Amino acid sequence: MTPYVVDTNVAIAANGRGTHADRRCQLTCVEKLESVVAREIVAIDDGHAILNEYRRHLRPSGMPGVGDMFYKHILNHQYQDDRVRMVEVTPSDDDRRGFDVLPENAFDPSDRKFLAVAVVARAVVLNATDSDWDEHDRLLDALGVEVSQLCPQHASKGRGEHDE
Repeated sequence: MTPYVVDTNVAIAANGRGTHADRRCQLTCVEKLESVVAREIVAIDDGHAILNEYRRHLRPSGMPGVGDMFYKHILNHQYQDDRVRMVEVTPSDDDRRGFDVLPENAFDPSDRKFLAVAVVARAVVLNATDSDWDEHDRLLDALGVEVSQLCPQHASKGRGEHDE
C-alpha cells in the first residue's frame, strides 16, 4: 500500500475555514481525507515537524472539521505503522537543501519537510492549494515523487497561493 504525505493545505481546505479554496475543492479534500483515514497510510517525520505544523493550523477537539478529524487520527495512530508511518528525515545544515535526503532546491522551506518524507517513505503527496508542487515538477520527477493535485484550479503554476 502506497502511503500519503498530506500537505496541511488539504486539511485546511477540508475544514472550509480560513481558506481560499472553492466549494468543489473543499468537497474533494473532505472526500480524500475521509478515504485516507478509513483505509490508507499517512507518512510523517520522526522529528514531528509535520505534526507541529498541523498543530498550528488544526484542532483535534471541540467542533472539528474533517481536517481537524484527520489531525486527531494522526495523533491517535502515530505509533501504529499500519495507519501512520513515521520516517526518519535529518535536517540539513545546508539551507539550500533543508534535509539531507534532498538536493539543493528552491522549494518553499516550509514545504521541504513534506517533500523529504515523501522521498523517504516513497509516498504520494496530497496537495490542494499550494503551487509549489506544480512549480517544481522537474525536481519532483528527479526525486521520484508523485503529487496528487486535488484542486488543480488552485494549485497550478501562476494561479495558486502559497499555503503551508
